[in-house]
Amino acid sequence: MLKCFSRCMANETAPEPEAPELEAPEPEAPEPEAPKPVAKKNVVLSLEVEEGQRVPDSDDPDFQGPPSFAKGRRASVSAEPLNMEDDISNDRVIHPKSDEQRKRLQGAVMDILMFRSLDQETREYVLDAMFEKPAPKDEKVIELGDDGDFFYVVDSGKLDCYVKISGEEKMVKTYSNGESFGELALMYNTPRAATIIATEDSVLWALDRQTFRHLVLFKTMKKRNMYEEFLNAIPLLQSLESYERMNLADALQSKSYNAGDVIITQGDDADAFYIIEKGKVVVKVKDTFTPQQSEEGGEPGEAAEVVVNELERGNYFGELALLDNKPRAATVYAETDCTCALLDVKAFERLLGPCVDILKRNADVYEQQLTALFGKCSLDDLRR
Repeated sequence: MLKCFSRCMANETAPEPEAPELEAPEPEAPEPEAPKPVAKKNVVLSLEVEEGQRVPDSDDPDFQGPPSFAKGRRASVSAEPLNMEDDISNDRVIHPKSDEQRKRLQGAVMDILMFRSLDQETREYVLDAMFEKPAPKDEKVIELGDDGDFFYVVDSGKLDCYVKISGEEKMVKTYSNGESFGELALMYNTPRAATIIATEDSVLWALDRQTFRHLVLFKTMKKRNMYEEFLNAIPLLQSLESYERMNLADALQSKSYNAGDVIITQGDDADAFYIIEKGKVVVKVKDTFTPQQSEEGGEPGEAAEVVVNELERGNYFGELALLDNKPRAATVYAETDCTCALLDVKAFERLLGPCVDILKRNADVYEQQLTALFGKCSLDDLRR
């Protein structure tokens, strides 16, 4: 009986030694309150303070600003924001040049697509900001892995480009007069992706990083945004990928015409493809199929022009001569004041490859229109 009573007492009293373990967390209770000072500072930083409470500033010894995450990072990795509302003429940089230097610089940048897309005013800002930089033979103008500081245009001389392939640096390109390099590191704030070495005494034109971004990139982005919606609405370009349309926008050059101006002339060599941004144009061909009589009975007079089409915003023209590499088959006049986006021959061949089949089908439609007007004929008949 005594043993049973002892066991019962033991069972009833056994939990008592464990009680301190259940109450053990009580001394740690204040710990959850530890973040309170941080919360208080967060409230202060957000300026949500009670009336009469003083707001600490950066001069207070206890003031803690937001944490810095830049420690140990390269400065060139994070790209700077480019504010589209900034005035591109702010903080203009000018490096004086002689007339001879200015002429050489204009010749060097003439065929660079990035410069051709700039309007005249912006182009002048960029040319003012560029300066001449000699590059003696064997000089490393830029080195793989370095931060980007300048964009370069070659005025004279030759420079080899080396990139790392399978762990080895290999020469992949030679730059010469009128070519440019160094823009990628400035555009994306990444380290240099190649090493450029002068293989002979050379002369470069350099543009600093800040000016490059705020003049060249600003204008390119503004132009791309302007053309994006316009190009998306053109049925011909629906077969292009989004990035292809962006490349097309970068390559387009805008040109304005007054009412009555001749835009292209029948029989001339083809130099560009045109997309109408605004206004109207009229397409005419010479009626070489109807015998012309002179008023005095002499030699036949000049063939009369016949209207074959009228085009407006979003329509295009000038593609046939580029497809066939033949003279223009019609004359196009500005019926009203109008603006056209031009795409030169090289850019047309490079960027509109996916649209060629559509453009060729359009040629059949044009010939049907001519047949309806003049009887049996072809576009080649108009080029003679």
